[in-house]
Amino acid sequence: METQDDLYIEQLLCGPMQNFVYLVGSKRTREVALVDPAWAIDPLLERIDEKGLTLKAVLVTHYHPDHCGGHMMGQEIEGVAALLERKGVKIYINKHEADGLRKVTGVSESDLERVDSEDALTLGDVEIRFLHTPGHTPGSQCFLARNALVSGDTLFVRSCGRVDLPGSDPAQLHQSLRQLAGLPEQTVLYPGHHYSEESQSTIGQELATNPYLRVPTEEMWRELMGY
Repeated sequence: METQDDLYIEQLLCGPMQNFVYLVGSKRTREVALVDPAWAIDPLLERIDEKGLTLKAVLVTHYHPDHCGGHMMGQEIEGVAALLERKGVKIYINKHEADGLRKVTGVSESDLERVDSEDALTLGDVEIRFLHTPGHTPGSQCFLARNALVSGDTLFVRSCGRVDLPGSDPAQLHQSLRQLAGLPEQTVLYPGHHYSEESQSTIGQELATNPYLRVPTEEMWRELMGY
């Protein structure tokens, strides 16, 4: 019988932008996926070896270089391209985000698994569902494993992703947040950045305290966002 205890999830803080990288997978089989690997690839792989885990996949929430590597703000960020030089795994990316990821990181089409919303990856007994949550970028996606939601830059603790960047869309982000607000309240939120005093939350806590989840209509949400 599957239990929540089968889920392995580890939150790792990486880089000067307070990014969270995650290991998500199965305690039983020790198979894991690495979510948004950037900034420090060798230490991340060393962590996997130290824990006796086997890396089976890379999951990318969106193509911004602080989450996957590439050139940003005058610096070159190590990411998925460097990881693939060391490990022969596939990168799971939303189909609307794949071309952007290739452009930013230089990876090849053969390195990718283009996924759609509600596709899934199974590691051991743990199913990881891909949820398309556009708004911050056109192909932003979150990962839902049991009662754990890895939300990238879609939803933060007490906040949400920016919508003033190329490809952002406030209306889409509002709809994506409404989608996430419908998850069970006990769902644990694991955000893409450490932008709050708390490193994680729950959907229930966010419904009670996050203004971007509490506003009921798109018109009110746009007013809150300043659009």
